[in-house]
Amino acid sequence: MRKPGKKLSLLIAGATAGALVLSGCSGAGSTGSGDSGDKTITVLMVGNPQMEDIQKLTAENFTKQSGVTVKFTILPENELRDKVTQDVANKGGQYDAVTVGAYEVPIWAKNGWLHEVSTQAGADAAYDQADLIKPMVQSLTGDDGKMYAAPFYGESSFLMYNKEMFEAKGLTMPEKPTWAQVADFAAKLDDKGKGVAGICLRGLPGWGEMFAPLTTVVNTYGGTWFEKDWTAKVNAPEFKEAANFYVNLVKQHGEAGAPQAGFTECLNNFGQGKAAMWYDATSAAGTLEDPNSSKVAGKVGYAYAPVNKTEYSGWLWTWAFAMPKTTKKADDAWKFISWATSKDYEKLVGEKLGWSRVPSGKRTSTYAIPEYKESAKAFADITLGSIENANPTDPGVQPRPALGVQFVGIPEFADLGTKISQELSASLAGSKTVDEALNDGQKLAEDVAKNYK
Repeated sequence: MRKPGKKLSLLIAGATAGALVLSGCSGAGSTGSGDSGDKTITVLMVGNPQMEDIQKLTAENFTKQSGVTVKFTILPENELRDKVTQDVANKGGQYDAVTVGAYEVPIWAKNGWLHEVSTQAGADAAYDQADLIKPMVQSLTGDDGKMYAAPFYGESSFLMYNKEMFEAKGLTMPEKPTWAQVADFAAKLDDKGKGVAGICLRGLPGWGEMFAPLTTVVNTYGGTWFEKDWTAKVNAPEFKEAANFYVNLVKQHGEAGAPQAGFTECLNNFGQGKAAMWYDATSAAGTLEDPNSSKVAGKVGYAYAPVNKTEYSGWLWTWAFAMPKTTKKADDAWKFISWATSKDYEKLVGEKLGWSRVPSGKRTSTYAIPEYKESAKAFADITLGSIENANPTDPGVQPRPALGVQFVGIPEFADLGTKISQELSASLAGSKTVDEALNDGQKLAEDVAKNYK
């Protein structure tokens, strides 16, 4: 298997360079396990299949081995973001470990909200920190060169399609499709009478929901949130063209209930054979190829993220486990995190749940496991190719002022992206036009830009 290229590793290095320090200060908290002798930790996780898997496996494996009991809370992505941000920013101390992403970690590390984990990871030879894929590690690294979260799985984005539906219509998916081709396929495959959408695309509001795929469309259509000098471009022609294309495609050939459809809803729709295509995270493939949970296992084809003006357009992301500074059980929290992100855990998932379900995209060694290679042969190469070609410093056609493919690496983006996505989701429902939504969004973006000019 190919390793991510040195070019990308260097590009992502210094991923916090454009991040503004959020207000607040480092939370108090011991780095020990506490004095009470209580061997219970609380973990907050996003409700993705990989997290549901670890919840199933923890008690019979990690707890039996370590004596540490884990209490899990699992929330949908938008709810998780609100909950974990409130707890970490306000030093609430509710959680000992949380799942956070490549957007939050550099900002929160700079603000002193997270424990660094490089020391623990480096001190444990069995953990093999050097085996972690460099782009994922560097996206979780602070200005001080230390890692502030351990990657649970890494991903880019690609196009998934139902091969049987394509064959039935005599259609052939290219390895690198354009968005124009995808729209044409969606029109031909849409069959509302049979309850099959031509394509599933996120319409649920949220900077990390709807705008994750949509921002990659904006990039490849020649648009950007901000130019290099922080000129806001949300209502520029290219941004409007991309957003209108996306919204119209969903309206015409997308899933029912699109304004409420996020990653999980599209995963269910496509996995149940109710959509002919789905553009989303590469991490979805493992679930789709599991015959125990998917009706389309063995029937899915994979293509690179669709493009228009750029050669590639896939995003770069990792869900990772971090320890808030407020935890008084950092030692036990690290025991859990190191187990969850270890080679042994990947082997456990493969043996207990199926090799396609391994949380991949974080360790080079994963792609040398014979059982994994066999189970993931349909998507492993294109997943790594997508990760390798994701370019967070130059994801579009013009220079950018901050890092990020599907997000802008500044604290204000979470609020900005979410507010504009709410307006665009309303466009899906027909209550306002895309152009009106983006004209309103431009004013919000200009207010953000004032902080940087």
